[in-house]
Amino acid sequence: MTFPRYWDEERETLEPAKREALVLDRIQYQLRYVYAELPFYRNHYDAHGFHPDQVQTLEDFTTRVPVITKRQLVADQAAHPPFGSYARELPPGGIARIHGSSGTSGVPTMYAVSKNDWERAGEVHAMAQWCAGVRPDDIVQVGFPFGLFFGGWGVVQGAERIGATLFPLGVTESQKHLELIGRLGSTVFSATPSYCIHLLSVAEQLGIDLRASSVEHLLVGGEPGGSLPGTAAIIREGWGATVSDAGSTSEMYPFQTSVGCEAQTGTHLYIDEVFTEVVSAADPNVPIPVGERGALVYTHLWRDSQPMIRFAPGDESYLATDPCPCGRTYPRLPEGVLGRLDDMLVIRGANIYPSAVETALRSVPGLGPEFRMRVTRKGALDELTVEAEGPVALQGATEDALKRVLGIRVPAVLLAPGTMPETTFKARRVVDDR
Repeated sequence: MTFPRYWDEERETLEPAKREALVLDRIQYQLRYVYAELPFYRNHYDAHGFHPDQVQTLEDFTTRVPVITKRQLVADQAAHPPFGSYARELPPGGIARIHGSSGTSGVPTMYAVSKNDWERAGEVHAMAQWCAGVRPDDIVQVGFPFGLFFGGWGVVQGAERIGATLFPLGVTESQKHLELIGRLGSTVFSATPSYCIHLLSVAEQLGIDLRASSVEHLLVGGEPGGSLPGTAAIIREGWGATVSDAGSTSEMYPFQTSVGCEAQTGTHLYIDEVFTEVVSAADPNVPIPVGERGALVYTHLWRDSQPMIRFAPGDESYLATDPCPCGRTYPRLPEGVLGRLDDMLVIRGANIYPSAVETALRSVPGLGPEFRMRVTRKGALDELTVEAEGPVALQGATEDALKRVLGIRVPAVLLAPGTMPETTFKARRVVDDR
């Protein structure tokens, strides 16, 4: 059966200048709304001497509006439970879903999604998953957990709106996932990139060639890495399927507004739904030129229940605006989210990110899927050791790859396969022994 190329062709191929005019209109609307209706924003803006009338251009928005952070949201929810004073008070029955963050960086944040926002997000997630290659005749097997964590529910929502057959298996034994892919003929698998790589290792142990499986598309998210060239290549070649990175952060529901297309050029940013900026990590009111690395800042343009206006999650990336072969005219993150700024380590004057270590390790054939960075302190200096699974004979090649990517020599320790805990959800890559 032949399906259209786009979910919403007019929207996805709109001339960028026309889209930016629509974005500015929505930004001005949201600023007026949050200032008038939500005490959290009014107090925040008053404290910074900002008023919504000051924004007449997109440049005004970036350079004048103060950002908000996860720490502020957690503090506001503690002072105004359960959803904070940045949440609109909804009538009885007005909340469609209550979810929360996974709590991996501290106290979980609670989310209340209005029925209107839930309905709109279904359309957005369908558009994103269509971009990734999901169609009504697919069987979508989901390997994300279902519970407080919000992420897996976006996959469910989009696949259902498309009309695909949904198999929300969630977190279970890795062998069970592989068995059921074979039994059901699942054509789309969705999980974190580290779990997709882990399943390659399990499949090899079981004598299963995933390249011969029914899976044609992988929809990954929940952590950085799905758009890193080395990581994406391992997943794509090991599974014999396309890999589309999707998702930003749970505060930004609908969070599949950053999604990879079948052309595999990075993640398209649906900036007419969630406006995305790359700014200076030192000063979030200073924009960064296209192509240069900086901090990501997100803004809801349509959400009225707990809208995020210039939310800075602490993630790093860079923008591209050159045309994509798929025809969508949105800007892109060529390598997706590179990592968290607070995960950056300064080792002998070099800035080291887990994503860079992962890029180096994925270039060494024969290493296992798991790795970790162990940080220690000798005197006044921090030292880094990278631990990976693989034969000791690969130590030299591993250290050479790390030197090539990181710019400094880092010792590698090769461990026997199975030494490190298996990744079934989000990988923990940094162990701080300082």
